[in-house]
Amino acid sequence: MKYRAILFDLDGTLLNTLQDVADAVNKGLSSLSFPQHTTEAYKTIIGEGRDVLVRRALPVDHRDDETALKLLNMVNAEYQIHWSDNTRPYPGIPELLDALAAKHIKIAVLSNKADDLTNLCVTKLLSQWRFTLVAGAKPSVPNKPDPTAALQIAKQLDISPAEFLYLGDSDIDMKTANRAGMYAIGAGWGFRSEQELLGAGAKVVIKHPSELLKYL
Repeated sequence: MKYRAILFDLDGTLLNTLQDVADAVNKGLSSLSFPQHTTEAYKTIIGEGRDVLVRRALPVDHRDDETALKLLNMVNAEYQIHWSDNTRPYPGIPELLDALAAKHIKIAVLSNKADDLTNLCVTKLLSQWRFTLVAGAKPSVPNKPDPTAALQIAKQLDISPAEFLYLGDSDIDMKTANRAGMYAIGAGWGFRSEQELLGAGAKVVIKHPSELLKYL
C-alpha cells in the first residue's frame, strides 16, 4: 500500500501539552479544595475531551454535573491564558514535518481537544507547516474513537482511508484508526504505554517520530 496522507493526533503526539493541562486542572481542583494529581497521573486522565477530563480528575464522590461544570469553567479560563507556557512540539516532530513536506505528503490533525483550541495550538506552535485540515472536538461530531471525523477528513482530502497513516498516542487513537480503516501507528513518546497501544489495535509502535518515514 502506498500511503498518501497522515492523520495526526495532537496532545501526546505532535505536542507535549501535559504540564499545561495538568497545571490548569490542578489549579481548578485547588480552588474547589479537592486533591490535586501529579503531572504523570494526567497521562491516563487526558484523551477523551475536556468534559471527561474534569470528571476523571474530581474525587469519585464529587463527579456530579454541577461540580463538573464548575471545574470545567475554571479549567477553560485558566487554560486559555496558560496553554502555551510549557507546551512544545516533541523532539523530532519538526524534522518529521519537514521531511513530509519535502515528500508532498498531505497532513491533517484530529484531536478531542476543543476545535478552537486545537486550531490555536497548531496556528501558534506548528505554523511552519501546512496542514491541509485541522479538526478538534465539535458538538456536531462524535468524539474519537468514533470514526466519523476521521472519515470526514479523508473525504475532504479526497483520499481513501486505506491510504492514510494514523499516528496517535492513546488507545482512543488506535481504535479510531482501525474503525476508520486507516493504518494505526502508536507514538511511543506520548502519554500511554506501548502495551496499551498494541492492545488497542496499533499495527506498530514507533519510538521516535523519524521512524514514521519508513512506512511511506
